[in-house]
Amino acid sequence: MASKADFSLAEWKKIVQSPLLAGVAVSAADPNGFIAHLKEAFAEAKMLGEARASSVDGTLMRSIVEELLTSTGRAESREGIRTIAAGASPDQMKVRAIGELKEVAAILDAKAPTEASAIKVWLNKIAQTVAEASGDGFLGFGGAQVNEVEKAALGDIRHALGTADASVENKADETRGGLAGPFG
Repeated sequence: MASKADFSLAEWKKIVQSPLLAGVAVSAADPNGFIAHLKEAFAEAKMLGEARASSVDGTLMRSIVEELLTSTGRAESREGIRTIAAGASPDQMKVRAIGELKEVAAILDAKAPTEASAIKVWLNKIAQTVAEASGDGFLGFGGAQVNEVEKAALGDIRHALGTADASVENKADETRGGLAGPFG
């Protein structure tokens, strides 16, 4: 199994910020306002908490989550996101975040091949959860759970990560019948 020691400092920072990048890429694809942004941020935090609770000690995923949940890890990851967002339109932020995810995928494939697939699937799940969090419509009710712009961003993320799980893309529409909102 790979560990933090297998990566350069710059590579490790990119890997640790990758869960945030997955959420940023989807949020930037279709910025829906303050309430939607809060729902998306809470969804991402929930995914990190679930990963912390369910991942096995000593795994690379657990190390990523543990690092991101430290004050230093959070601060460095937020700074990395600020750098990506600096002077960028939402579409440019999305493109930059997806580019960073592609780099993370290459790093994982090269240095952590036994764990790369699981981490990339996890990053896809984070992106999917963020996309499902706010929904369209009035206050998140009555619209599509994941709209076409978000679906396209999810496809771009899957492509960047080298995962081609088409079933993730339509999960919300199939399981929730398109009902949006946090309780849908």
